[in-house]
Amino acid sequence: MFTRTKTRTIHFDHPFALFGLDGLQPAGDYEVQDDEEQITGISWLAYKRIATVIEIRSGPMTHRITVDGEELEAAMARDQAEATVSH
Repeated sequence: MFTRTKTRTIHFDHPFALFGLDGLQPAGDYEVQDDEEQITGISWLAYKRIATVIEIRSGPMTHRITVDGEELEAAMARDQAEATVSH
C-alpha cells in the first residue's frame, strides 16, 4: 500500500487543548504532519488520513505527538469561530 506524508503549518489565535497534550497550548503556529494511505479498488486516486502528528515546543525541546486529526480540525474551527466573534 502506498503512503505519503503531508506537512502543513497551522495557526491558532487562542490557546487550545487536545487529548494527549498536557494542558492548554499557547496561540501560535504549529507544524503538523498528516500520514495518508492510498485507497485502492476505486477508479480515481484518493487518500485517507491514517495519522496526524503535531510538533509542540517546550523551551528548547520539540515534541512530536500523535493526535486525532478530526479533533485537531474541530479545535481549529473553534479557534476561527472565536476569532470571528471577537472581531
